Amino acid sequence: MNDRPTHRRPATFKLDDPHVVVMSPDDDSRAVRGTVQVVPEPEPAALPVPRDDGLLAPPRGFRWGTLFWSSLGGLVLLGAGLGLTNLVEDLFNRSQGLGFLGLAVTLVFVVALIAIVGRELIGLARLATIEKLHARAEATLASDDRAEAQAIVRDLLKIAHGNPRLAHARGMLQSHAGDIIDGADMLRLAERELMNPLDQEARRLISLAAQRVSIVTAVSPRAVVDVLFVFAAAVRLIRQLARLYGGRPGALGMIKLTRQVIAHLAITGGLAASDSLIQQVLGHGLAAKLSSRLGEGLLNGLLTARLGLAAIDVTRPLPFTALPRPALSDLATDLLRKREEAEAPDVKG
Repeated sequence: MNDRPTHRRPATFKLDDPHVVVMSPDDDSRAVRGTVQVVPEPEPAALPVPRDDGLLAPPRGFRWGTLFWSSLGGLVLLGAGLGLTNLVEDLFNRSQGLGFLGLAVTLVFVVALIAIVGRELIGLARLATIEKLHARAEATLASDDRAEAQAIVRDLLKIAHGNPRLAHARGMLQSHAGDIIDGADMLRLAERELMNPLDQEARRLISLAAQRVSIVTAVSPRAVVDVLFVFAAAVRLIRQLARLYGGRPGALGMIKLTRQVIAHLAITGGLAASDSLIQQVLGHGLAAKLSSRLGEGLLNGLLTARLGLAAIDVTRPLPFTALPRPALSDLATDLLRKREEAEAPDVKG
């Protein structure tokens, strides 16, 4: 006897067809001839739903480092104040005129110190405000909260109030903001109106910085000069982009921004992406046309451009949603085109 089951050709049936019989998986009875036996598959057992509560931050203990640096700063300030007091007293002991002169110079120094500290604190607060705006905008794009979007737009208008190039954009945004119902659409409108001219200017600044670094490092005779110039150009570019998007960082603000840009490059893998792009560009016959020094200049220019793109992500108050994010490939194309235009007169000559 042949015990192999007979295979039927695939066919379709209606559920209300009288020839279709639905049977239980445990039913051992045989179906009537001429009917189609349908055995539903058992449903899988209910599995526990994984919860994504995020990583809980470990509880912070007593911060001895903060206490150390705070006490050290207090001792330095007390020592400086005591030294100035003794200096003024010694000047008064020598001559009354010298004493008043020393007192006046000390007052000017104290006033200037307070102004510098106040400016640094205002710069740090402004950078913190832009950073919080970026985070609030990302959350609002996900939640589509119209009230929060209106608050973000008001804060953006306050930041952009001192920028004359955004006067027309501010007027257009204020005239159309009341017509938008969804919060996410309102933020996209604000990005198109306020961020579009700033993004174009940021791209121009990055292209100029990359071209400048490429040319200088290609003709400089010393590696130390290359390092110093690239560092100075990077700091200058970060400061320009921060001022462009509304931040006014001082010395402490620049230290904070530089750390954030480097951290952003490390997290996003920007250096690795830049290296792969550079190898791809240089591998298309360009390395054979350029000398080693020109190749180094091009490499430094592209790395400067990548640093500028990371600085845009850090200093921009809104995330990229309605507008395209500037790509390193576009900046590399601009840099190569400018280099070819700069080399064309030399070749003809």
